[in-house]
Amino acid sequence: MDATTAPHRIPPQMPQYGEANHVFELMQNMLEQLLIHQPKDPIPFMIDHLQRDNDYVPKIIILGPPASGKTTIMVPNMLLIRLMQERLKEEDCIRRGWILDGIPETREQALMIQTLGISPRHVIALSAPDTVLIERNLGKRIDPQTGEIYHTTFDWPPESEIQNRLMMPAGISEGETARKLLEYHRNIVRILPSYPKILKVINADQPCVDVFYQALTYVQTSHRSNAPFTPRVLLCGPVGSGKSLQAALLAQKYGLINVCCGQLLKEAVADKSKYGEMIQPFFEKEIAVPDNIIMKVLKQRLDQQDCVERGWVLHGFPRDLDQAHVMDSLGYKPNRVFFLNVPLDSVIERLTLRRTDPVTGERYHLMYKPPPTMEVQARLLQNPKESEEQIKLKMDLFYRNSAELEQFYGEAITLNGDQDPYTVFEYIESGIINPLPKKVP
Repeated sequence: MDATTAPHRIPPQMPQYGEANHVFELMQNMLEQLLIHQPKDPIPFMIDHLQRDNDYVPKIIILGPPASGKTTIMVPNMLLIRLMQERLKEEDCIRRGWILDGIPETREQALMIQTLGISPRHVIALSAPDTVLIERNLGKRIDPQTGEIYHTTFDWPPESEIQNRLMMPAGISEGETARKLLEYHRNIVRILPSYPKILKVINADQPCVDVFYQALTYVQTSHRSNAPFTPRVLLCGPVGSGKSLQAALLAQKYGLINVCCGQLLKEAVADKSKYGEMIQPFFEKEIAVPDNIIMKVLKQRLDQQDCVERGWVLHGFPRDLDQAHVMDSLGYKPNRVFFLNVPLDSVIERLTLRRTDPVTGERYHLMYKPPPTMEVQARLLQNPKESEEQIKLKMDLFYRNSAELEQFYGEAITLNGDQDPYTVFEYIESGIINPLPKKVP
């Protein structure tokens, strides 16, 4: 590359390809495996690693006190870790992932596991009051013929034959359980700091179904990546859903370029550019500007260097599936898409009560931002486009096309836009800074 042409600009297609194919994470995972295993010949090792394609399989540790809903294993440290290491090397664990149940039990085991390069993606710690755990343990019963565990409150067998032969297992008295809990509490405070960024504590004193779904939701969540990321955000929603405000908030906080399609067209006309001259007749006749002209104006803006380097937040386009296909075919692919859902009644309340002062240009809302005096209120004007009939037509048009758009953008996030705008912003912000959820294989 000719050094005299510096500064060199990376084509926008390159980071898009890297993001779409997770190139940064791929290289990071491969480097981690090389440093952990230190193979004599790294090339075949890397080829084998790529062919396994198991970078995103579940690798989970579940910790918890006695009777919290997991099992425990009492084996000497070195033997336990060696057995565990051998098991995790087997093909089913490599391809499908694994769950360590109740391991590590001590900080020494945690350090031994880390030394061997066994690295979980998610760690779940179950927590419940000691009184609840003792009560649970006291209700355990075991079938001596099958080894099946039952409980006097939560899982009592319906068959009288099984009921009659159930026995209380050894080691579950109140005193023994309290001793085990004391030992657990002594160890867990030294284990948890080993997993600061991947740990989630779940309250186990609730129905097991609720505990399960909280755990499942967590393990399906990808952790934030260190990969370079340029947000290309698309906000979709009916008129009055708050797209413009959310775009402005994102632009202000993250330096994204706020690209409002309608505003671009108005600016082109005001600047009397070549595209503005093409748009002017459609504005005068109050009819829709053709998609091909809109796309030319939009392309011109998204190709500018500030959009390429800083990212953008687009709203007002696409409005239907055909427009989405055109935008996609030209390489403008958003990496975050949000649909803001707001019921018709709320939109009507938001828009029909808007007013403008023709003297000062100040905008008011009769409910949320009323005019200061009766004199000002008397001269306020309503935009004809914000009548209830016009709003209903626009809402109907949006929802007629939104299902196809949501299907086209398969990873889109749907939000309730009928709440405080800063609450909506927090949800959008979370969806941008965190990776999109991946399906567990």
